[in-house]
Amino acid sequence: MVRLELKRAAGFLPEDWLSGRLDALKDAAEKLRTGSGAGGAFTGWVTLPEDALNGEELPRVKAAAKRIQEQSKVLVVIGIGGSYLGARAVYELLGKGEGGVELLFAGNSLSTDDLMGVIRAIGGRDFSVNVISKSGTTTEPAVAFRVFKELLEKRYGKAGARERIYATTDGERGALCAAAEQEGYERFLVPDAVGGRYSVLTAVGLLPLAAAGVDVDGLLSGALAERNVLAVGGEDNAAWRYAAARSALYEQGKNIEVLASYEPSFRMFTEWWKQLFGESEGKEGKGIFPAGVSYTADLHSMGQYIQEGRRALFETVVWFERSRETLAVPSQPGNADGLEFLAGKSLSFVQEQAMEGTALAHADGGVPNLRLTVEAVSAQQTGALLYFFEYACGLSGYLLGVNPFDQPGVEAYKKNMFALLGKPGYEQRREELLGKL
Repeated sequence: MVRLELKRAAGFLPEDWLSGRLDALKDAAEKLRTGSGAGGAFTGWVTLPEDALNGEELPRVKAAAKRIQEQSKVLVVIGIGGSYLGARAVYELLGKGEGGVELLFAGNSLSTDDLMGVIRAIGGRDFSVNVISKSGTTTEPAVAFRVFKELLEKRYGKAGARERIYATTDGERGALCAAAEQEGYERFLVPDAVGGRYSVLTAVGLLPLAAAGVDVDGLLSGALAERNVLAVGGEDNAAWRYAAARSALYEQGKNIEVLASYEPSFRMFTEWWKQLFGESEGKEGKGIFPAGVSYTADLHSMGQYIQEGRRALFETVVWFERSRETLAVPSQPGNADGLEFLAGKSLSFVQEQAMEGTALAHADGGVPNLRLTVEAVSAQQTGALLYFFEYACGLSGYLLGVNPFDQPGVEAYKKNMFALLGKPGYEQRREELLGKL
């Protein structure tokens, strides 16, 4: 269960920060429950934990994951945005499990060097590919799939390549759906009612994670436990309180939220969170800008700005109570570094005091500090945290008065890119753009 602490934010919140929003929160929660709000057709993620645990696709995911482990040492996950961020976030936080394959990620940029780096990382090892795209026509993953399909066919032949390609896509339409049916790739579903940034607990995330040896049952059961807790509304609901605090701070001009963690392996989780909130809230000239830092490293870089820069930000710290391993600071004769007072103390204790000291300093410097506490880095607790943020994001979008489940602005750059690349049908736009270059 995710716990919210607002001790270092209380002095920045108005007296009615929660009471004045309870009716709006109740309405938002009902919209999520019933799918009756803006974008309600995309609220299938609300019941996803139990739907996935009880559905027919999870056994297929596990069976395919086992085959991937038997046939390969590496799985190349091809996707962009919600098609890869969730899986990568969980993979980098939890690490590869026993018997799992290594995950490499491609199709999330147009960088030649990055793509070649993935190819070099595969080397001579056996590999499979999981291509993830609702349409199959998104430029970055479609180009990467062309490259890796060719590599597979050169190494294993066309028949062998087909056995190593797993397509996660739309169930009825789209280029990738058609290709999977024509070529005979094993196919998994991107549900119509679940948008990409909410899709980590579907086959989009579960297949690569299961292949990597991650405990996907634990991930789903943790999300389900969190869902059951958050289904009970009211003043004690952590997601309600988090959404209300964000809303109140936003109304006071705090329009930048910095997500911080003291675990370096949390970096990609922050990237997933940035897409979740940025794409859900950033529209109609509204929204809190999501940023991220990794402490304590970024205290030696971004720490100066956070402490004394423009006071337009607030900080949310994700804190894991227990480390998976233990390490004590050793004693050193002579005390040349002046740190002998730490000798014998656990490194986790030192880290906790750094966290507490930072929270105090930032609050004193005018930065409200919210804390989300999770028991440990585990599959169950990671699933709980994923669901907590998804649910709080849905609430926050409705409090803000926007549709949390669309992303109309994403298409703007694509139209210009297609025109400049000479895609058929974009000739007039191309002429207009060339005149501006």
